[in-house]
Amino acid sequence: MVFVIGRAMILGTKGAIQSVLGNAAGVGVQIVAVSLGVGVLIASSPVMFAVVKTVGSLFLVYLGIEGIRHRKDLRVELDRQTVTSTRKTLLDSSVVGITNAKTLVFFIATLPLFVEPGGVAPAIQMLILGGIFFVIGIASDSVWAVAAGSARDRLIASPQGLERVRLGGGVALVLLGIYLGYYSLSN
Repeated sequence: MVFVIGRAMILGTKGAIQSVLGNAAGVGVQIVAVSLGVGVLIASSPVMFAVVKTVGSLFLVYLGIEGIRHRKDLRVELDRQTVTSTRKTLLDSSVVGITNAKTLVFFIATLPLFVEPGGVAPAIQMLILGGIFFVIGIASDSVWAVAAGSARDRLIASPQGLERVRLGGGVALVLLGIYLGYYSLSN
């Protein structure tokens, strides 16, 4: 949620929706990996898991710093369609989704709990459960993206308002990255 709101403050509603879809694609990769057993391998390797957590945290900090660095660039705002491509937004957001250590741990801990031993193959059951989470996540995050994007539109009536909104979005992403890095590496 904080990621989507931060992206809405920096990129607007369209960029936030693209971020929701990119993040969902990354989470989808996690769901498939956990369902096929790869997630357990990553989580059981302290080095590999630390790498995933560190990359994810640092990438959020990077995205926040980029938002802060470009907060005064009004030309970027006017030409946003050409400056920040859909492809880049989707790619950046999918990296955030793939490297989200909290969702990886959540899927590893919860998906197997709901597998019915006498039912279809466990991997298929976990894919279905993960798919439900995937759809709910897109719906929920999209609401936040539209709400935050709408709020942003009202707040950027002046160049100073746009600068403050972008600064706030960038700071939110940096703080989220620092928090997740601290939390992940201290546990």
